[in-house]
Amino acid sequence: MALIVQKFGGSSVANADRVRNVAKIITDTYKAGNGVIAVVSAQGDTTDDLIEKAQEINENPSKREMDVLLSAGEQMSASLMAMAIEKIGCPVVSLLGWQAGFQTSSSYGLARIRTINTERMEREIDQRKIIIVAGFQGICKYDDVTTFGRGGSDTTAVAIAAAMHADRCQIFTDVDGVCTADPRKIKNAQKLEEITYDEMLELATLGAQVLNNRSVEMAKKYNVELEVLTSFQYGPSPIDEILLTDEQIQAIKNNSAGRAGTIVKEKIAMEKMFVRGVTKDNDTARISIVGVPDVPGVAFKVFSKLAAKNINVDIILQSYGHDGSQDISFTVSRTNADAVKALLKDDYGTVLVDTNVTKISVVGAGMETHPGTASKMFEALYGEDVNILMIATSEIKISVLIKEADADKAVAAVHAAFFPV
Repeated sequence: MALIVQKFGGSSVANADRVRNVAKIITDTYKAGNGVIAVVSAQGDTTDDLIEKAQEINENPSKREMDVLLSAGEQMSASLMAMAIEKIGCPVVSLLGWQAGFQTSSSYGLARIRTINTERMEREIDQRKIIIVAGFQGICKYDDVTTFGRGGSDTTAVAIAAAMHADRCQIFTDVDGVCTADPRKIKNAQKLEEITYDEMLELATLGAQVLNNRSVEMAKKYNVELEVLTSFQYGPSPIDEILLTDEQIQAIKNNSAGRAGTIVKEKIAMEKMFVRGVTKDNDTARISIVGVPDVPGVAFKVFSKLAAKNINVDIILQSYGHDGSQDISFTVSRTNADAVKALLKDDYGTVLVDTNVTKISVVGAGMETHPGTASKMFEALYGEDVNILMIATSEIKISVLIKEADADKAVAAVHAAFFPV
């Protein structure tokens, strides 16, 4: 008997029809003779709705109480999924994070998994039950519920696959695999048959929403192969036929014909595609500190302050010094922009914040051995009259900061340059 871990995101379980669709996927896997542990996210926009409800009561609630509230979304999904499977006639049990053995740090809202006690899951699998686990949550040393942050259900699934030595870890979503761009925005986006952990990690970190970056990092660490595929392989539901476009419905029907997903693993077959994807990250703000002293140690003082507050910095640009001063610009998450300005303004006077920017990136392990990648990207942006504000590179990525208003046409142009029809 193979042990299969399956994860279903919020869009996959957004309504009753989709819950029943996922229940069929799970039970078909079970009836084929496999042990199944399914991880579910909160339905649709439930998490956002819960955050809104909290704001109606208290505009600054404690992180502990927010974790108690937000964990309820996954709990609802798990129990509803178990009910749907019960109706099909298969043995099933739903487990909250702590019941599944997740012990975490006490960093409310962004907890890290410490250990997983697998005894309960092993016992249920031995009794030939399907297990439904509420994703995104665990319990800390104070016996408090904790959550893992956005996309945490992916991390839950990978962690279970690693701890239970599963034969396969499948991540079901609303697209048919990892694509060269968001297929909901770029008409000619191509599905990748396989991709390396490193490439997927870069894509996830740079804005691709198909997988959570922490889950990819964990998969790489424990060598858990991931399979990303659509939860709509059984065809669109009646509600989907109302909500989706004709093109989206046709894509779902194509998936129903047996199209495979994308495998994420350590090594992949050699091929000609040296760029693997183009991403857009709107959660970006540019911070500019104007006229700082052109002396040693200034950059250290600035970025050590941010590090002390656990604020991540991405692209950094320092201007050439003149007249005893220089400018330093860098990017952070938009959610941290105000905090950064408050942290630095007393020491450095002029701190400018621009939240109307977007980061566009191309990613591919083959870029290092293919000269001209940057030139092709910049030419595509020039062709659409898009101005580049900042640039950052590594062995497998090139990122540029541009105005948010230019983002969609920039992604389309760059994608067309590397993936012509």
